[in-house]
Amino acid sequence: MKEIYLAGGCFWGVEAYYKRIDGVVDTEVGYANSRMESPSYKEVCTGRTDAAETVKIIYDEEKITLEEILKALFKVIDPTLINRQGPDIGSQYRSGIYYTDEGDRETIEKFIENVKGDYKMPIATEVMKLENFYEAEEYHQDYLDKNPDGYCHIKL
Repeated sequence: MKEIYLAGGCFWGVEAYYKRIDGVVDTEVGYANSRMESPSYKEVCTGRTDAAETVKIIYDEEKITLEEILKALFKVIDPTLINRQGPDIGSQYRSGIYYTDEGDRETIEKFIENVKGDYKMPIATEVMKLENFYEAEEYHQDYLDKNPDGYCHIKL
């Protein structure tokens, strides 16, 4: 099993989207690359933590490749937007790809290089090594499973 951390606006929809993809084994929502240890949702929303709403994705690379996971992300976000996706605005809603395996960096950078010509604006999705990841509060986990009529910027 491999892991990758993806940010694409509100994490509720990103998590629900990836849970439906064959080869994704598990997901968890949380806050990536925070300056504050174990931030709360309220703290993240202030913008002072620099954390991004992020989904930890565990996947079976025998069923799905990292490139396929990245293609799926770029189908549901606008990677040229800065600090927003859909109607969600703020630094916590920026798009990002956070890796833990240094070997994934080349795949990510190659993917972005290959798709950048598909967009009129430059790709703004940040690519960084994951510094930290703090699990979001329980009510955020599997939110759209618990609240099927809940808000989602992604068309599921």
